[in-house]
Amino acid sequence: MTAASSPIATPNDLEAYWMPFTANRSFKKNPRMVSRAEGMFYYTPENKPVMDGTAGLWCCNAGHAREPIIQAIQAQARDLDYAPSFQYGHPKVFAAAARIAALAPGDLDHVFFAGSGSEAADSALKIALAYWNVSGKAAKTRLIGRERGYHGVGFGGISVGGMSNNRKFFGSLLTGVDHLAHTYDREKQAFSKGEPEYGAHFADDLERIVALHDASTIAAVIVEPMAGSTGALPPPKGYLKRLREICDKHGILLIFDEVITGFGRLGFAFAAERYGVIPDMITFAKGVTSGTVPMGGVIVRKHIYDAFMNGPDNVIELFHGYTYSGHPLAAAAALASLDIYRDEGLFERARAMEGAWADAVMSLKGEPNVVDIRTLGMVGAVDLAPRAEGAGKRGYEAIERGFHEEGLMIRTAADTIAFSPPLIITESQVEELIGKLRRVIRSVAN
Repeated sequence: MTAASSPIATPNDLEAYWMPFTANRSFKKNPRMVSRAEGMFYYTPENKPVMDGTAGLWCCNAGHAREPIIQAIQAQARDLDYAPSFQYGHPKVFAAAARIAALAPGDLDHVFFAGSGSEAADSALKIALAYWNVSGKAAKTRLIGRERGYHGVGFGGISVGGMSNNRKFFGSLLTGVDHLAHTYDREKQAFSKGEPEYGAHFADDLERIVALHDASTIAAVIVEPMAGSTGALPPPKGYLKRLREICDKHGILLIFDEVITGFGRLGFAFAAERYGVIPDMITFAKGVTSGTVPMGGVIVRKHIYDAFMNGPDNVIELFHGYTYSGHPLAAAAALASLDIYRDEGLFERARAMEGAWADAVMSLKGEPNVVDIRTLGMVGAVDLAPRAEGAGKRGYEAIERGFHEEGLMIRTAADTIAFSPPLIITESQVEELIGKLRRVIRSVAN
Protein backbone atom coordinates (compact mmCIF):
# COMPACT_ATOMS: atom_id res chain seq x y z
CA MET A 1 0.00 0.00 0.00
CA THR A 2 1.40 3.39 -0.98
CA ALA A 3 1.62 6.29 1.41
CA ALA A 4 -1.03 8.12 -0.63
CA SER A 5 -3.57 5.28 -0.34
CA SER A 6 -2.72 4.28 3.21
CA PRO A 7 -5.03 5.36 6.01
CA ILE A 8 -3.42 7.58 8.58
CA ALA A 9 -2.15 5.39 11.41
CA THR A 10 -2.85 6.50 14.94
CA PRO A 11 -0.61 5.75 17.92
CA ASN A 12 -3.17 3.21 19.15
CA ASP A 13 -3.83 1.56 15.77
CA LEU A 14 -3.80 -2.25 16.22
CA GLU A 15 -4.02 -3.30 12.60
CA ALA A 16 -0.37 -3.12 11.53
CA TYR A 17 0.87 -5.68 14.05
CA TRP A 18 0.38 -9.30 12.93
CA MET A 19 0.44 -11.00 16.31
CA PRO A 20 2.08 -14.43 16.72
CA PHE A 21 0.10 -17.47 17.88
CA THR A 22 -2.93 -15.19 18.33
CA ALA A 23 -6.47 -15.01 16.99
CA ASN A 24 -5.79 -11.54 15.58
CA ARG A 25 -9.35 -10.61 14.61
CA SER A 26 -10.82 -11.57 17.97
CA PHE A 27 -8.03 -9.90 19.90
CA LYS A 28 -8.36 -6.63 18.05
CA LYS A 29 -12.09 -6.50 18.73
CA ASN A 30 -11.51 -6.77 22.49
CA PRO A 31 -7.79 -6.34 23.24
CA ARG A 32 -6.06 -7.75 26.27
CA MET A 33 -3.39 -5.08 26.77
CA VAL A 34 -0.79 -4.68 29.49
CA SER A 35 1.50 -1.70 29.88
CA ARG A 36 3.64 -2.47 32.93
CA ALA A 37 4.40 -5.24 35.40
CA GLU A 38 5.70 -5.69 38.92
CA GLY A 39 6.15 -8.77 41.04
CA MET A 40 3.25 -11.18 40.45
CA PHE A 41 1.12 -8.74 38.44
CA TYR A 42 0.73 -7.11 35.07
CA TYR A 43 -1.19 -3.84 34.83
CA THR A 44 -3.43 -2.68 32.02
CA PRO A 45 -3.10 0.82 30.53
CA GLU A 46 -5.99 1.73 32.88
CA ASN A 47 -3.85 0.44 35.78
CA LYS A 48 -6.04 -2.59 36.49
CA PRO A 49 -3.96 -5.40 38.05
CA VAL A 50 -3.82 -8.73 36.21
CA MET A 51 -2.37 -11.66 38.14
CA ASP A 52 0.31 -13.38 36.08
CA GLY A 53 -0.68 -17.03 36.11
CA THR A 54 1.78 -17.95 33.37
CA ALA A 55 5.10 -16.28 34.31
CA GLY A 56 4.67 -14.30 31.11
CA LEU A 57 5.15 -17.22 28.72
CA TRP A 58 6.73 -19.76 31.09
CA CYS A 59 9.68 -17.39 31.44
CA CYS A 60 9.44 -14.71 34.18
CA ASN A 61 10.38 -17.15 36.95
CA ALA A 62 11.74 -14.46 39.27
CA GLY A 63 8.69 -12.25 38.81
CA HIS A 64 8.49 -8.89 37.10
CA ALA A 65 10.56 -5.71 37.32
CA ARG A 66 13.18 -7.14 39.63
CA GLU A 67 15.52 -4.30 40.46
CA PRO A 68 18.82 -6.25 40.31
CA ILE A 69 18.02 -7.43 36.77
CA ILE A 70 16.92 -3.95 35.69
CA GLN A 71 20.12 -2.41 37.05
CA ALA A 72 22.29 -5.06 35.39
CA ILE A 73 20.69 -4.46 31.99
CA GLN A 74 20.92 -0.69 32.29
CA ALA A 75 24.56 -0.78 33.37
CA GLN A 76 25.45 -3.17 30.56
CA ALA A 77 23.75 -0.98 27.97
CA ARG A 78 25.92 1.93 29.10
CA ASP A 79 29.15 -0.08 29.15
CA LEU A 80 28.81 -2.36 26.12
CA ASP A 81 25.66 -2.35 24.04
CA TYR A 82 26.72 -5.02 21.54
CA ALA A 83 29.74 -7.15 20.78
CA PRO A 84 30.10 -9.54 17.83
CA SER A 85 29.98 -13.19 18.78
CA PHE A 86 31.97 -14.43 15.78
CA GLN A 87 35.72 -14.39 16.55
CA TYR A 88 35.30 -11.91 19.43
CA GLY A 89 33.98 -12.12 22.96
CA HIS A 90 33.13 -10.15 26.09
CA PRO A 91 33.59 -11.15 29.75
CA LYS A 92 29.98 -11.58 30.79
CA VAL A 93 29.14 -14.19 28.16
CA PHE A 94 31.92 -16.43 29.46
CA ALA A 95 30.75 -15.85 33.02
CA ALA A 96 27.17 -16.71 32.07
CA ALA A 97 28.26 -19.90 30.30
CA ALA A 98 30.24 -21.00 33.35
CA ARG A 99 27.32 -20.32 35.70
CA ILE A 100 24.84 -22.21 33.50
CA ALA A 101 27.17 -25.17 32.99
CA ALA A 102 27.72 -25.35 36.76
CA LEU A 103 23.97 -25.80 37.26
CA ALA A 104 23.73 -28.65 34.76
CA PRO A 105 24.28 -32.24 35.94
CA GLY A 106 27.11 -34.57 35.02
CA ASP A 107 29.56 -33.50 32.34
CA LEU A 108 27.23 -31.09 30.58
CA ASP A 109 30.08 -28.60 30.62
CA HIS A 110 29.83 -26.45 27.49
CA VAL A 111 27.26 -23.84 26.47
CA PHE A 112 26.44 -22.69 22.94
CA PHE A 113 24.32 -19.53 23.00
CA ALA A 114 21.40 -18.61 20.76
CA GLY A 115 18.71 -15.96 20.86
CA SER A 116 15.62 -18.00 21.69
CA GLY A 117 14.28 -21.44 22.45
CA SER A 118 13.51 -22.02 18.78
CA GLU A 119 17.09 -21.23 17.85
CA ALA A 120 18.30 -23.43 20.70
CA ALA A 121 16.34 -26.41 19.40
CA ASP A 122 17.60 -25.99 15.85
CA SER A 123 21.14 -25.54 17.18
CA ALA A 124 20.94 -28.78 19.16
CA LEU A 125 19.73 -30.69 16.11
CA LYS A 126 22.54 -29.26 13.98
CA ILE A 127 25.13 -30.03 16.65
CA ALA A 128 23.86 -33.63 16.75
CA LEU A 129 24.18 -34.03 12.99
CA ALA A 130 27.59 -32.38 12.93
CA TYR A 131 28.80 -34.50 15.85
CA TRP A 132 28.17 -37.75 14.04
CA ASN A 133 29.74 -36.29 10.90
CA VAL A 134 33.00 -35.37 12.63
CA SER A 135 32.91 -38.71 14.44
CA GLY A 136 33.00 -40.61 11.16
CA LYS A 137 29.36 -41.73 11.24
CA ALA A 138 27.85 -39.36 8.71
CA ALA A 139 25.03 -41.80 7.92
CA LYS A 140 23.45 -40.99 11.29
CA THR A 141 21.15 -38.22 10.08
CA ARG A 142 17.67 -39.24 11.22
CA LEU A 143 16.05 -37.12 13.95
CA ILE A 144 13.36 -38.46 16.27
CA GLY A 145 10.82 -36.24 18.01
CA ARG A 146 7.61 -37.11 19.80
CA GLU A 147 3.91 -36.68 19.15
CA ARG A 148 2.53 -33.60 20.94
CA GLY A 149 6.07 -32.27 21.37
CA TYR A 150 7.00 -28.62 20.91
CA HIS A 151 10.50 -27.49 20.00
CA GLY A 152 9.99 -23.97 18.72
CA VAL A 153 9.12 -22.69 15.29
CA GLY A 154 12.29 -23.14 13.22
CA PHE A 155 12.08 -25.70 10.44
CA GLY A 156 14.08 -28.15 12.52
CA GLY A 157 11.92 -27.59 15.56
CA ILE A 158 8.60 -28.01 13.79
CA SER A 159 9.90 -31.06 11.94
CA VAL A 160 10.68 -32.93 15.16
CA GLY A 161 7.72 -31.29 16.93
CA GLY A 162 4.47 -33.15 17.11
CA MET A 163 1.72 -30.53 17.27
CA SER A 164 -0.21 -30.73 14.02
CA ASN A 165 -1.26 -27.08 13.76
CA ASN A 166 2.40 -26.03 13.98
CA ARG A 167 3.29 -28.34 11.07
CA LYS A 168 0.45 -28.69 8.61
CA PHE A 169 0.77 -25.34 6.81
CA PHE A 170 4.48 -25.54 6.04
CA GLY A 171 5.01 -28.29 3.51
CA SER A 172 7.05 -31.46 3.90
CA LEU A 173 9.52 -29.97 6.45
CA LEU A 174 12.79 -31.85 7.06
CA THR A 175 13.11 -35.33 5.65
CA GLY A 176 14.31 -38.29 7.69
CA VAL A 177 12.28 -37.44 10.78
CA ASP A 178 10.14 -39.83 12.81
CA HIS A 179 8.14 -39.50 16.03
CA LEU A 180 7.70 -41.44 19.23
CA ALA A 181 4.21 -41.97 20.57
CA HIS A 182 3.12 -39.39 23.14
CA THR A 183 2.89 -40.39 26.80
CA TYR A 184 -0.68 -39.38 27.70
CA ASP A 185 -3.47 -41.86 28.43
CA ARG A 186 -6.32 -40.10 30.21
CA GLU A 187 -8.10 -43.35 31.04
CA LYS A 188 -5.14 -44.53 33.13
CA GLN A 189 -3.51 -41.24 34.19
CA ALA A 190 -6.36 -38.84 34.94
CA PHE A 191 -6.01 -36.47 37.92
CA SER A 192 -2.37 -37.36 38.57
CA LYS A 193 -0.28 -35.30 40.94
CA GLY A 194 3.22 -35.30 39.58
CA GLU A 195 4.49 -38.13 37.41
CA PRO A 196 1.81 -40.70 36.51
CA GLU A 197 2.39 -44.26 37.69
CA TYR A 198 1.33 -45.60 34.30
CA GLY A 199 3.27 -45.12 31.09
CA ALA A 200 7.00 -45.91 31.39
CA HIS A 201 6.53 -48.43 28.59
CA PHE A 202 5.81 -45.62 26.11
CA ALA A 203 9.59 -45.19 25.88
CA ASP A 204 9.81 -48.63 24.28
CA ASP A 205 8.32 -47.12 21.13
CA LEU A 206 11.88 -46.06 20.36
CA GLU A 207 12.75 -49.73 19.86
CA ARG A 208 10.09 -49.89 17.15
CA ILE A 209 11.62 -46.89 15.39
CA VAL A 210 15.12 -48.35 15.66
CA ALA A 211 13.89 -51.63 14.19
CA LEU A 212 12.30 -49.74 11.30
CA HIS A 213 15.18 -47.40 10.43
CA ASP A 214 18.23 -49.05 12.08
CA ALA A 215 20.28 -47.28 14.71
CA SER A 216 23.06 -46.63 12.20
CA THR A 217 20.84 -43.96 10.61
CA ILE A 218 19.54 -42.25 13.79
CA ALA A 219 21.37 -39.19 15.11
CA ALA A 220 19.28 -38.03 18.03
CA VAL A 221 16.05 -38.18 19.98
CA ILE A 222 14.65 -34.89 21.29
CA VAL A 223 11.92 -34.70 23.94
CA GLU A 224 10.62 -32.25 26.49
CA PRO A 225 10.93 -33.80 29.96
CA MET A 226 7.45 -32.35 30.52
CA ALA A 227 5.55 -31.64 27.32
CA GLY A 228 4.56 -28.04 27.99
CA SER A 229 2.87 -26.25 25.12
CA THR A 230 0.56 -29.15 24.33
CA GLY A 231 -1.04 -28.83 27.77
CA ALA A 232 1.51 -29.85 30.42
CA LEU A 233 1.98 -33.63 30.18
CA PRO A 234 4.26 -34.92 32.98
CA PRO A 235 6.50 -37.85 32.10
CA PRO A 236 5.39 -41.20 33.51
CA LYS A 237 7.58 -42.57 36.29
CA GLY A 238 10.63 -44.26 34.81
CA TYR A 239 9.94 -43.06 31.26
CA LEU A 240 12.94 -40.76 30.86
CA LYS A 241 15.36 -43.25 32.40
CA ARG A 242 14.10 -45.92 30.03
CA LEU A 243 14.55 -43.55 27.08
CA ARG A 244 18.14 -42.90 28.18
CA GLU A 245 18.81 -46.65 28.41
CA ILE A 246 17.51 -47.29 24.90
CA CYS A 247 19.53 -44.39 23.46
CA ASP A 248 22.66 -45.72 25.14
CA LYS A 249 21.98 -49.24 23.88
CA HIS A 250 21.79 -48.06 20.25
CA GLY A 251 24.30 -45.20 20.28
CA ILE A 252 21.75 -42.39 19.85
CA LEU A 253 22.10 -38.90 21.31
CA LEU A 254 19.37 -37.82 23.74
CA ILE A 255 18.36 -34.14 23.84
CA PHE A 256 16.17 -32.68 26.58
CA ASP A 257 14.32 -29.56 25.52
CA GLU A 258 14.22 -27.66 28.82
CA VAL A 259 13.17 -24.28 27.48
CA ILE A 260 10.12 -24.52 29.76
CA THR A 261 11.34 -26.82 32.52
CA GLY A 262 14.72 -25.16 33.09
CA PHE A 263 15.52 -22.71 35.89
CA GLY A 264 13.25 -23.86 38.66
CA ARG A 265 9.91 -24.65 37.06
CA LEU A 266 10.06 -28.24 38.35
CA GLY A 267 11.92 -27.40 41.56
CA PHE A 268 15.43 -27.91 40.18
CA ALA A 269 17.77 -26.00 37.91
CA PHE A 270 16.92 -28.54 35.21
CA ALA A 271 14.46 -31.40 34.98
CA ALA A 272 17.42 -33.67 34.18
CA GLU A 273 18.43 -33.31 37.83
CA ARG A 274 14.91 -34.04 39.08
CA TYR A 275 14.78 -37.28 37.11
CA GLY A 276 18.36 -38.39 37.59
CA VAL A 277 18.94 -38.60 33.84
CA ILE A 278 21.88 -37.02 32.05
CA PRO A 279 21.00 -36.23 28.44
CA ASP A 280 23.66 -35.47 25.85
CA MET A 281 22.32 -31.96 25.36
CA ILE A 282 19.93 -29.61 27.15
CA THR A 283 18.27 -26.70 25.38
CA PHE A 284 17.28 -23.68 27.45
CA ALA A 285 15.85 -20.16 27.10
CA LYS A 286 12.98 -18.29 28.83
CA GLY A 287 13.90 -18.49 32.54
CA VAL A 288 17.62 -17.99 31.99
CA THR A 289 17.02 -14.22 31.97
CA SER A 290 13.65 -14.41 33.72
CA GLY A 291 12.19 -13.31 30.40
CA THR A 292 13.81 -9.88 30.41
CA VAL A 293 16.14 -10.12 27.40
CA PRO A 294 15.87 -12.84 24.74
CA MET A 295 18.45 -15.60 25.23
CA GLY A 296 18.64 -19.30 24.52
CA GLY A 297 21.26 -21.96 24.22
CA VAL A 298 22.41 -25.55 24.26
CA ILE A 299 24.40 -27.23 27.01
CA VAL A 300 26.45 -30.12 25.62
CA ARG A 301 28.38 -32.93 27.22
CA LYS A 302 32.16 -32.83 27.19
CA HIS A 303 32.65 -35.63 24.66
CA ILE A 304 30.46 -33.82 22.12
CA TYR A 305 32.41 -30.58 22.45
CA ASP A 306 35.74 -32.42 22.40
CA ALA A 307 34.82 -34.23 19.16
CA PHE A 308 34.94 -30.88 17.35
CA MET A 309 38.23 -29.71 18.87
CA ASN A 310 40.50 -31.31 16.29
CA GLY A 311 42.49 -30.12 13.30
CA PRO A 312 44.32 -26.78 13.00
CA ASP A 313 43.42 -24.55 15.93
CA ASN A 314 42.86 -21.51 13.70
CA VAL A 315 40.00 -23.17 11.82
CA ILE A 316 36.36 -22.71 12.83
CA GLU A 317 35.15 -25.95 14.40
CA LEU A 318 31.37 -25.47 14.00
CA PHE A 319 29.94 -23.38 11.20
CA HIS A 320 26.88 -22.24 13.08
CA GLY A 321 25.83 -19.28 15.24
CA TYR A 322 23.72 -16.15 15.44
CA THR A 323 24.31 -12.41 15.40
CA TYR A 324 22.86 -12.22 18.90
CA SER A 325 24.51 -15.30 20.43
CA GLY A 326 25.55 -14.29 23.94
CA HIS A 327 24.39 -10.67 23.54
CA PRO A 328 25.93 -8.48 26.27
CA LEU A 329 22.54 -7.34 27.65
CA ALA A 330 21.26 -10.91 27.70
CA ALA A 331 24.39 -12.15 29.44
CA ALA A 332 24.09 -9.43 32.09
CA ALA A 333 20.41 -10.26 32.58
CA ALA A 334 21.22 -13.96 32.89
CA LEU A 335 23.86 -13.37 35.56
CA ALA A 336 21.51 -11.15 37.56
CA SER A 337 18.66 -13.64 37.22
CA LEU A 338 20.87 -16.53 38.33
CA ASP A 339 21.90 -14.45 41.36
CA ILE A 340 18.24 -13.99 42.34
CA TYR A 341 17.46 -17.68 41.88
CA ARG A 342 20.43 -18.55 44.12
CA ASP A 343 20.09 -15.84 46.75
CA GLU A 344 16.33 -16.25 47.19
CA GLY A 345 16.43 -20.05 46.90
CA LEU A 346 13.67 -19.99 44.30
CA PHE A 347 14.36 -23.48 42.95
CA GLU A 348 14.23 -24.93 46.45
CA ARG A 349 11.17 -22.82 47.24
CA ALA A 350 9.34 -24.22 44.22
CA ARG A 351 10.22 -27.73 45.33
CA ALA A 352 8.91 -27.08 48.83
CA MET A 353 5.65 -25.60 47.53
CA GLU A 354 4.91 -28.38 45.05
CA GLY A 355 2.69 -30.42 47.37
CA ALA A 356 0.53 -27.50 48.48
CA TRP A 357 0.35 -26.24 44.90
CA ALA A 358 -0.82 -29.66 43.67
CA ASP A 359 -3.50 -29.83 46.37
CA ALA A 360 -4.77 -26.36 45.47
CA VAL A 361 -4.93 -27.13 41.75
CA MET A 362 -6.62 -30.49 42.35
CA SER A 363 -9.35 -28.72 44.33
CA LEU A 364 -10.76 -27.76 40.93
CA LYS A 365 -11.81 -31.37 40.37
CA GLY A 366 -15.57 -31.53 40.18
CA GLU A 367 -15.98 -28.06 38.68
CA PRO A 368 -18.13 -27.90 35.51
CA ASN A 369 -16.64 -29.62 32.44
CA VAL A 370 -13.33 -30.49 34.15
CA VAL A 371 -12.28 -33.85 32.69
CA ASP A 372 -8.67 -33.99 33.86
CA ILE A 373 -6.15 -32.09 35.96
CA ARG A 374 -2.36 -32.49 35.92
CA THR A 375 0.29 -30.95 38.15
CA LEU A 376 4.07 -31.09 38.13
CA GLY A 377 6.42 -28.76 39.95
CA MET A 378 4.90 -25.29 39.74
CA VAL A 379 2.78 -26.17 36.71
CA GLY A 380 -0.91 -26.93 36.52
CA ALA A 381 -3.22 -27.88 33.67
CA VAL A 382 -6.99 -28.32 33.57
CA ASP A 383 -8.68 -30.04 30.63
CA LEU A 384 -12.18 -28.76 29.92
CA ALA A 385 -14.69 -30.69 27.83
CA PRO A 386 -15.00 -29.01 24.42
CA ARG A 387 -18.22 -27.39 23.32
CA ALA A 388 -20.35 -29.09 20.70
CA GLU A 389 -19.54 -26.35 18.16
CA GLY A 390 -15.84 -27.15 18.20
CA ALA A 391 -12.66 -27.57 20.21
CA GLY A 392 -11.00 -24.46 21.58
CA LYS A 393 -14.03 -22.20 21.91
CA ARG A 394 -14.46 -22.80 25.63
CA GLY A 395 -10.73 -22.34 26.16
CA TYR A 396 -10.64 -19.06 24.26
CA GLU A 397 -13.58 -17.73 26.23
CA ALA A 398 -11.71 -18.66 29.41
CA ILE A 399 -8.78 -16.48 28.33
CA GLU A 400 -11.09 -13.54 27.64
CA ARG A 401 -13.09 -13.85 30.84
CA GLY A 402 -9.99 -14.50 32.90
CA PHE A 403 -8.39 -11.26 31.73
CA HIS A 404 -11.35 -8.91 31.54
CA GLU A 405 -13.47 -10.18 34.43
CA GLU A 406 -11.06 -11.79 36.88
CA GLY A 407 -7.80 -9.96 36.21
CA LEU A 408 -6.00 -13.25 35.50
CA MET A 409 -3.59 -14.21 32.74
CA ILE A 410 -3.69 -17.87 31.68
CA ARG A 411 -2.68 -19.91 28.64
CA THR A 412 -4.75 -22.39 26.69
CA ALA A 413 -4.03 -25.22 24.28
CA ALA A 414 -7.43 -25.79 22.69
CA ASP A 415 -9.60 -26.43 25.79
CA THR A 416 -6.73 -27.06 28.19
CA ILE A 417 -6.02 -24.24 30.62
CA ALA A 418 -2.35 -24.15 31.63
CA PHE A 419 -0.84 -22.03 34.37
CA SER A 420 2.72 -21.67 35.63
CA PRO A 421 3.11 -18.64 37.92
CA PRO A 422 6.34 -16.88 38.79
CA LEU A 423 8.26 -18.81 41.44
CA ILE A 424 7.87 -15.92 43.88
CA ILE A 425 4.16 -16.69 44.31
CA THR A 426 3.02 -16.83 47.95
CA GLU A 427 0.60 -19.29 49.52
CA SER A 428 -2.09 -16.63 49.72
CA GLN A 429 -1.54 -15.77 46.07
CA VAL A 430 -1.90 -19.45 45.15
CA GLU A 431 -5.28 -19.37 46.86
CA GLU A 432 -6.14 -16.18 44.98
CA LEU A 433 -5.08 -17.63 41.63
CA ILE A 434 -7.11 -20.83 42.11
CA GLY A 435 -10.12 -18.79 43.25
CA LYS A 436 -9.97 -16.70 40.09
CA LEU A 437 -9.55 -19.80 37.96
CA ARG A 438 -12.48 -21.51 39.64
CA ARG A 439 -14.73 -18.56 38.77
CA VAL A 440 -13.45 -18.57 35.19
CA ILE A 441 -14.25 -22.28 34.81
CA ARG A 442 -17.74 -21.73 36.16
CA SER A 443 -18.28 -18.73 33.91
CA VAL A 444 -17.65 -20.79 30.75
CA ALA A 445 -19.74 -23.74 31.91
CA ASN A 446 -22.56 -23.19 29.42
